[in-house]
Amino acid sequence: MAGQLIVGLDVSSRARAEEIVALLGDTVDFYKIGYQCFYGADGLALGKALMAAGKKVFFDLKLLDIDNTVAKGAAAIADTGATMLTVHAYPKTMRAAQQAVAGSGLCVLGVTVLTSMDDNDVREAGYARDAAGLVALRAEQAKAAGIGGIVASSHEAAMVRSIVGPDMAIVTPGIRPAGAVLGDQKRVMTPAEALAAGATHLVVARPIIEAADPAGAARSILAEMANGGTRLA
Repeated sequence: MAGQLIVGLDVSSRARAEEIVALLGDTVDFYKIGYQCFYGADGLALGKALMAAGKKVFFDLKLLDIDNTVAKGAAAIADTGATMLTVHAYPKTMRAAQQAVAGSGLCVLGVTVLTSMDDNDVREAGYARDAAGLVALRAEQAKAAGIGGIVASSHEAAMVRSIVGPDMAIVTPGIRPAGAVLGDQKRVMTPAEALAAGATHLVVARPIIEAADPAGAARSILAEMANGGTRLA
């Protein structure tokens, strides 16, 4: 189960990120570095240091640009030895990234609809679909692009699995242990529920990194995950 739990290092200080990693020790071996950490805590260097220490790194950068720029950015991340990288789930973007990293060990993930968005937010953004419909469309396009996986809400995990088949990763943020505060998330599930719905990897940040005992919080989540399924991409 430890390989399915990805802890989000959503902090602005490299010292704080390294403190969290030290507190988690061998409990966690997979970390997500997103915007806050990447730009505010020297996240690229931090990621390389984590990989040198035997950890896996997911760079959550949500690339979106012209094909050439996306391809060069994805190739640069592949060269670091990272395990996962996010791009926006637009067909051209996904194809450009996948072609650039072919033959590497990098799994390109297409971000479908953010877990902080609901149907009203999707409509406000100009889409003539609800959130689930947009996720379904982007899952179909991700499969056609040949990328390694999808980022989607756990609420759409079962639907996405039915679309993409058994082999693609389904990474679900917005995971909240039973009784946890939702924060700005709108489409959430518990760890066990998400795995049972078909997720392969769960991203958890605040419930772990803001806990008084991060390692204890991580162990509790891993215990919940053990009751939810054993699928691993």
